Amino acid sequence: MRALAEYLAASWQLSPLGRELLSAGLILLTAIVVFAVALLIAALLTWLERRVAGRVQSRVGPNRVGPLGLLQWLADGLKMILKEDVVPAAADRPLFLLAPYPVMIGVFAAFATVPFSQLLIAADLDVGVLYLIAVTSLVVVGILMAGWGSNNKWSLLGGIRSAAQIVAYEVPAALALLSVVVMAGTLSLQSIVAAQGGWPWEWYLLRTPFGFVAFFIYFTAAVAEGNRTPFDLPEAESELVAGYNTEYSGIRFGGFFLGEFANIYLMSAIASALFFGGWQIPGVTPAEQVGSVWWQALGFLVFVAKAGVGCLVVILLRWTFPRLRVDQLTALCYRYLAPGAFLCLVGNALWIVLVPAGSLFERMVGYGMTAVAAALGLWFVLRMRRHMVSTGDRLDLDLFARGHTRAAFDPAWQARAYGRFRRRRPGEAS
Repeated sequence: MRALAEYLAASWQLSPLGRELLSAGLILLTAIVVFAVALLIAALLTWLERRVAGRVQSRVGPNRVGPLGLLQWLADGLKMILKEDVVPAAADRPLFLLAPYPVMIGVFAAFATVPFSQLLIAADLDVGVLYLIAVTSLVVVGILMAGWGSNNKWSLLGGIRSAAQIVAYEVPAALALLSVVVMAGTLSLQSIVAAQGGWPWEWYLLRTPFGFVAFFIYFTAAVAEGNRTPFDLPEAESELVAGYNTEYSGIRFGGFFLGEFANIYLMSAIASALFFGGWQIPGVTPAEQVGSVWWQALGFLVFVAKAGVGCLVVILLRWTFPRLRVDQLTALCYRYLAPGAFLCLVGNALWIVLVPAGSLFERMVGYGMTAVAAALGLWFVLRMRRHMVSTGDRLDLDLFARGHTRAAFDPAWQARAYGRFRRRRPGEAS
């Protein structure tokens, strides 16, 4: 952005005041674009979660609004905008009305440092990792404001739970990220991506024995900070109705809702950049990508695909694991994740000192870690296949199948496709 401002100012021969106004205008334009992109990503993730939930539960999911239900998020957004924004009579009105804004600012502002490609980044900060840790902490302020301002015991308990949860899991998440910073020698996300490579054994995930553990700790802590299942204690429906969201409706409820889904993509994008090589393409150096628009586009698609896989994992976790208790949540953090993250930080620091960069031993460790990861992935696929064969289930992961639309209108097709999931009565003919 700074280079673009200097180029335009030199081309247009602007005065010092004109240069300042141009810089301010470009910053404002960048902020609007970042907000729009984050909002669109969050909206599309709402559709993806409902679609995946339908497949997990052997049903169709949204498919009426637009092709394949792709415009369902737009219909839901319009519904929330048109709903009445009710403020409880006993609520602290200023806190209640302002609470969604810190949540949205804390999540959407972090998108400014996400390196979508080698050139597609809003702000390549020298302290990018510290900026992410700091700005995402604003979320807890908004949640506490919502819990206190609602003047509702369920909302207050949800806000207190969220504050304790985010503060606790911020420690292992930060230590896990710092273990990558130690390896790269920089806090800039763009520089961390450039320090890796396109092949799996060149990623920080598999370059050292501590990389995979650090990723697991960060991803678990990020899911907990985002209040996602199985760490959704602040929004536990069976205990707290809707937690800090209980008294909210309309557009303000949508602010909390979109902030949560934008955080899903944000945590996956950070994991992609720091552990999975980001926009790096196998066999293509960063210098070769700079001179080609096609390589830049492919790098963007690679980054989006890696982050998309992370989003899919987070969504599947919601429909796989039960909710943890409060004592289990805190014990997991303080007994296991925080000490493990500290050991990863110390281990990576010792690795840099004891193992020369680019040595044969380091390459062999990378190859071995990649082989182990591939073996674990193959084992998971075979285990899933054996389970599905033993239960008589069917593998249907195609979210874009045309049969989904047909299933909504053809009862005969529904009976053939989903009939075996219905339990038959004793003596009933098959």
